[in-house]
Amino acid sequence: MSAICRDCAKTFETAPDGPCPACGGARFFAHPELMELEIAHLDCDAFYASVEKRDNPTIRGKPVIVGGGRRGVVSACCYIARIYGIRSAMPMFKALAACPDALVIRPDMEKYRRVGHEVRALMNDITPLVEPISIDEAFLDLSGTQRLHHGAPAETLVKLAMRIERDIGINVSIGLSFNKFLAKMASDLDKPRGFAAIGEAEAVEFLSDLSVGKLWGVGRALRSKLERDGIDRIGQLKDWDEADLVARYGSIGRRLKRFANAQDMRIVDPESSTKSISAETTFEDDVADIDALRVTLWRLSEKVARRLNAAAFACEGVQLKLKNSEFKLVTRSRKLHGPTRLADEIYKAAEQLLSTEVDGYKQFRLIGVGAERLVDGSQADRPDLADPDLDKRIKVSDAIEAVRKKFGTTAIGKGRGFRK
Repeated sequence: MSAICRDCAKTFETAPDGPCPACGGARFFAHPELMELEIAHLDCDAFYASVEKRDNPTIRGKPVIVGGGRRGVVSACCYIARIYGIRSAMPMFKALAACPDALVIRPDMEKYRRVGHEVRALMNDITPLVEPISIDEAFLDLSGTQRLHHGAPAETLVKLAMRIERDIGINVSIGLSFNKFLAKMASDLDKPRGFAAIGEAEAVEFLSDLSVGKLWGVGRALRSKLERDGIDRIGQLKDWDEADLVARYGSIGRRLKRFANAQDMRIVDPESSTKSISAETTFEDDVADIDALRVTLWRLSEKVARRLNAAAFACEGVQLKLKNSEFKLVTRSRKLHGPTRLADEIYKAAEQLLSTEVDGYKQFRLIGVGAERLVDGSQADRPDLADPDLDKRIKVSDAIEAVRKKFGTTAIGKGRGFRK
């Protein structure tokens, strides 16, 4: 059974009985298909919290929560905090009740994006086939890279993990398999700082006794429906005809059947586009006043517009997100007349949606705005005879952003961004 030292990437026909003869390390991984598997999923461990601990060594041994305000939610937390039962998206008051000594740090998304781009640059160094899933994870296809890197993909990935630790100062976990679905599942097997693989010979049996909730695309509602139908384990899906699954659960039934048989035909696609760009905030106290909601909505619209510009996107649709005092989530969407990257246009569409939901009595704890139906930024804000002031608004927007780039985001703003 092939083995690899995870401290120096030296490979062996079988794992040594003692320390690695090359480096003295003791972290080995062995698998019968180790040298053949080529599809990987890389996930940064507790990413936001890890970056904060990297930048402030005095908090490294402490439970850290990245989030905001007593009314907010946990954006991320370190593994020490997870021992206390803290999880992402948990309300902050519950997290602090579980671990009163936790250190709470406000998110710094710009910093996290910078570090995420640094990690992605190192991934692109080893293969052009990198498909980002989020700021801190991606799929990689290392097919055909053996000659370039003078070793199997497993060796290249171990060296990548070592380089990320050395050059960037955070840890990653890597899953290796023969398709994306299983590579993602493998990366969760040995966190943090993990390395795991799922081979073809074992895949179906490995999946058989796992909960259907482990399948990609199976959320709480679908899982409940499957369980009501007597399907609580992945292996049970193999006994169903694909047509029956589609008839019962819709198009996802086809995916359920194939995943249960360890099949996933999706390729690692570097051109896979971002589906949306959004921003949201949770209020310290519930808000019913529409003028106060509009102020926050404008600030969020500006943030979304900046992110669109930074990513060279424009949007053809806008989504409004509201969560009321009873935690009920409402989302409303609107298609735009044409692609835009302007905060004014995003705000105008979102404000119209907001006006239909706010009556002065309903209390809201969260508001968010998203840019949807993303297209190339070159298509944004084309000349329109019905809108003769468009060119002027574009110039004003660009001038404001130029000032902000030089003096900071708070240096200049429009009146609608300030409370009366």
